[in-house]
Amino acid sequence: MNSPVTTVMMPVVLAVIMYGLGLGLTLADFRRVKHHPRAVAVALLCQVLLLPAACFGLVLAFDLAPAYAVGMMLLAASPGGAVANYYSRLFGGDVALNITLTAVNSALSLFSLPLIVNFSLEYFDVGRDSLGLNYDKILQVFAIVLIPVGLGMVTRTRAPRVRERIDRPVRVASLFGLFLVIVGVAWAERDRITDSFVDLGPITFLFTLVSLAVGYGATRLVRAAHPQAVACCFEIGMHNVGLAMTIAISPTLLDSTAMAMPGAVYAVLSYVAATAVGYALRAISPEAAARRRGPARAPSGDRTAPG
Repeated sequence: MNSPVTTVMMPVVLAVIMYGLGLGLTLADFRRVKHHPRAVAVALLCQVLLLPAACFGLVLAFDLAPAYAVGMMLLAASPGGAVANYYSRLFGGDVALNITLTAVNSALSLFSLPLIVNFSLEYFDVGRDSLGLNYDKILQVFAIVLIPVGLGMVTRTRAPRVRERIDRPVRVASLFGLFLVIVGVAWAERDRITDSFVDLGPITFLFTLVSLAVGYGATRLVRAAHPQAVACCFEIGMHNVGLAMTIAISPTLLDSTAMAMPGAVYAVLSYVAATAVGYALRAISPEAAARRRGPARAPSGDRTAPG
């Protein structure tokens, strides 16, 4: 697919998204791993192994077309992004842990994402060149992910006043640009857009719920506190759609709008699922439990008898 969307708009949009992500990161976010070793280890295990395995099972169960199947696996292999940090802040998560997980996951995805996608390309036999075993394509993924993030981190460190002025405009531009790309992909697939949503809507919505549940449940199994579990829930459950769609439609990578369609559908439905799960998590939070119990009563011996 050679069009302005793939050759110009999508790389620019992703660069803005990843630059905005970098504006929220510092080297201290990577060093903070030592403060929550179990939560970080479990989150990384979920991202690299459990989610791709769960997605693979769903793809087989739903019997998706090969291109859609690869697109789903690409989505599962993509790390979390800035949206995960927003949802964590909104629903009482440990935002500092979220930022740490985003930083580590983004770096780890340079190695895990090509391997998972390469396996998917071979298993579903879509006739594409290997992404994971091709050195120059790994370098492209490196450029797509880390260079804009690094520039954002340098801006935050070296020019904090500039970062304060541009942070919000960059976030707005990221969302608007991603919306335009989703519209562009939908237009490219317009002849089968209805069938695509019918085929992909149920599995993307279910995959989002599974991802969120795995992120929260696995972290609670290692006795992490509720705020840390909420952070892992959204970090594991909210994937970087921009990265997945860029790799899917880039003419020098997978060059397939069909593989980008799971990301486009996910971008719409994941917000609904994440919002519903967020309110459920808020309802089971320790603060909500304390409110349901009401104020603590004074011991009976301390009560003053009526005169």
